[in-house]
Amino acid sequence: MDRLKGIEVFVKAIRLGGLSAAARDLAMSPAMAAKHLNALEQRLGATLVNRTTRRLALTEAGAAYLDKAERVLGELEEADAEAMARSTAVEGLLRVSGPAAFGSAYLVNLVTEFHARHPAVTVELGLNDRIVDLLEERWDVAVRIGRLGDSNLVARKLAPVRMAVCAARGYLERCGPPRSLDDLAAHECLGYTLSGETGATRWSFGRDGGHAVAVRGPLHANNGWVLAQAAVAGMGLVYGPRFFVDRALAEGRLVELDLGADLYDLGAIHAVTHPTRRPAAKTRAWIDFLAERLPGMAREW
Repeated sequence: MDRLKGIEVFVKAIRLGGLSAAARDLAMSPAMAAKHLNALEQRLGATLVNRTTRRLALTEAGAAYLDKAERVLGELEEADAEAMARSTAVEGLLRVSGPAAFGSAYLVNLVTEFHARHPAVTVELGLNDRIVDLLEERWDVAVRIGRLGDSNLVARKLAPVRMAVCAARGYLERCGPPRSLDDLAAHECLGYTLSGETGATRWSFGRDGGHAVAVRGPLHANNGWVLAQAAVAGMGLVYGPRFFVDRALAEGRLVELDLGADLYDLGAIHAVTHPTRRPAAKTRAWIDFLAERLPGMAREW
């Protein structure tokens, strides 16, 4: 028998004056209520109530047990109420993990907008390019960019990611523009050290990344925003997600290059969270907000 249900039957029977009243309150038959109470007493090895045809009388053991049982049920009701409130109210601390450069460039502004809609939510934003363990490190949701590996996490695609090869006008005037993949060997190529697809010494082309080209350059970095700024300064070519360079392209500080080959399909921006049937309202609200805002932003990248 259900241990907790037995405790509920016991407490209800005492407070309501009998097993029949407890059974009605708990939507079960009097016979089932009696079975739950019997099972509880058998498990404890003690008689909690003396039964007569008219009433129940607490034993000494029952009186001591009743006080603690009521306290346990009360705390459980409070916990239930708090959990239900958290699942429906958009409030509390929301811990969001995201990539460093993308987070600095975009997530900060998005958090500001989100807070204006949901002022009862406090956002803790952790920016790190490593793959965090959501469960171990207690993150509510992570924003991840690229092709996701197999996992038991729940991922929602938010926006596509386009790639671009770019350089500053000054660099192109000095070194000439590359017009093919073969031309890259003669150019300064700025390498992204955290990327498995477009890394520090090999750039991948083709939708599936099947065409790798050896490159060299004066700067390797683990931050795409740093590489974009180095390209703006005329240090060399940069190859990566277009959101790193979109502002510089729009302002004419960088020029997008056509090398006559398909660029690697990096994948998409995703929101990743725990595999639960019903995440907290604050988490659902944040993911829905990103799904609303990011596609429009991505059209400009």
